[in-house]
Amino acid sequence: MSEPRAEVAQPSQLAQPGRLGPLFAAVWLFFLLDPLSTGWDHRDELTGVLGAVATIAFAVLYMALWIRMRTDRHRLVEEPPLRFTVPYLAGLAALGVLMVACLGETGLASVVYLAVACVMVLPMRIAAVAVVVLVVGSVSLSSAAGWGSQLGLAFGTLAASVAVFGLRLVMRRNIQLLLAEQENAQLAVENERTRFARDLHDILGHSLTVITVKAELAQRLFDIDPDRARAEIADLERLSRDALSDVRRAVEGYRELTLPGELARARTALAAAEIEARLPGSADDVPTELRELFAWTVREGVTNVIRHSGARTCEVRLSPTCAEVRDDGTGAGGGAHAGGGHGLAGLRERASAVGATVVTRSLEPGFCLQVVRA
Repeated sequence: MSEPRAEVAQPSQLAQPGRLGPLFAAVWLFFLLDPLSTGWDHRDELTGVLGAVATIAFAVLYMALWIRMRTDRHRLVEEPPLRFTVPYLAGLAALGVLMVACLGETGLASVVYLAVACVMVLPMRIAAVAVVVLVVGSVSLSSAAGWGSQLGLAFGTLAASVAVFGLRLVMRRNIQLLLAEQENAQLAVENERTRFARDLHDILGHSLTVITVKAELAQRLFDIDPDRARAEIADLERLSRDALSDVRRAVEGYRELTLPGELARARTALAAAEIEARLPGSADDVPTELRELFAWTVREGVTNVIRHSGARTCEVRLSPTCAEVRDDGTGAGGGAHAGGGHGLAGLRERASAVGATVVTRSLEPGFCLQVVRA
């Protein structure tokens, strides 16, 4: 069975707007019925008609802004650009002024909606200043016009603004959580790609190295010892099939490795490279939790010996806490032996996962690769 793949959720997949949201928001337009009623009562006057039309336009523009903000939130936009929101606020302010000019005191109902709109779209500090200005301005205007106390309007404006402010904080936190989940999903994809690339390098690097060495040996033996050349070619076919099987296992997500199997592969590969192999007879002393790590150690170490060392002998030592691959070749000067290869980087990641350490050092002559867990 294949490994589950980590998929990156797109913003549109993270939060789909519900259909009833605009309906619930439109319910709060109920408080605009008072200025609309005043305009209807004075429908025989120009001010009444203009006031009613301005009230309806105010309600439509407010809902348009609300829907726009709701859409931006579902797109994970915390604060929309002012160039998009300021025209809405300017239009609401102009219609509110027209409502007050035409309908009088009842037109002040627009102040609550305008304050809420400011809290919805403006940065917090600017929105707070705008709400205070609206409250003070409406109370001052009412007092100057002799419309009586507007404490109820002031309280309603402040209460609605605080409520929307709290709602906006909750929505901001939700957006931040969704963005964090999206980033985690992207990191999971990148980690999986890195893991797969590392495993594919380790598997194919070893197999293709052995196949290359055997192909070179078979070519040299073709005219000298045809029977052995045919045997090497048969091994090439077997190794290529094994490599294909390993790749399939990696693609399917199975990364199990056996230490005895790697010792057997090491013996075959070293013999094909005409390097004397000194290998342990068994791996029984290695604890279960370290067997896969030590198998990777043997694979990486032997592969590097064949590729880079020019050694005549290669020795593998195993203990309950240590796996060691050493050779008598050219030491750290041999390319990937210097410690910068992808294989050693992958081995260090695996060792770190089980609390082990990768140690490389030069010998006189030769090179030593150790994986040790204290």
